[in-house]
Amino acid sequence: MDTREALGSWIDGPKAAAEKMGADFGYRGERLGLPRDGSGAMAGPGRRIGALFVDAWLVNLVSYGLLAGGDVKSANLWSLPLFYAVTVLFLATTGTTIGKRLFGLRVVRLDGTRATIPQVLLRTLLLCLVIPAAVWDRDTRGLHDKAVGTVEVRF
Repeated sequence: MDTREALGSWIDGPKAAAEKMGADFGYRGERLGLPRDGSGAMAGPGRRIGALFVDAWLVNLVSYGLLAGGDVKSANLWSLPLFYAVTVLFLATTGTTIGKRLFGLRVVRLDGTRATIPQVLLRTLLLCLVIPAAVWDRDTRGLHDKAVGTVEVRF
């Protein structure tokens, strides 16, 4: 006999259906040993995307105004290499970018220490490729972070 629960479960999504069957997902970052809230907790996707937009906007502003002299086509060519260089520089030295700082985020290794320079170089390269950063696991951790063993946390 159908109780219509199975029929309507697709509306709630796969996570809600799995929770109804008894699966326990916990909170974001629990599998990594991170706290639920506060400093050191895993950053949510809204904060991370907001920080990315701030960083991209600032880089585009510098690219358009300083490097390209107001030429849009030239500015577009400079934007991605400049984004890569600025992101690597800031993450390697401070663990955060201007956008991440505004949103209260930092990039750390899974053990809580600062990411190494090779990790930052590869993570930023994968971020610039977009697809690895757009594919998340159930903790909303992107493949670019998983590949190098880093996580974006709140401070």
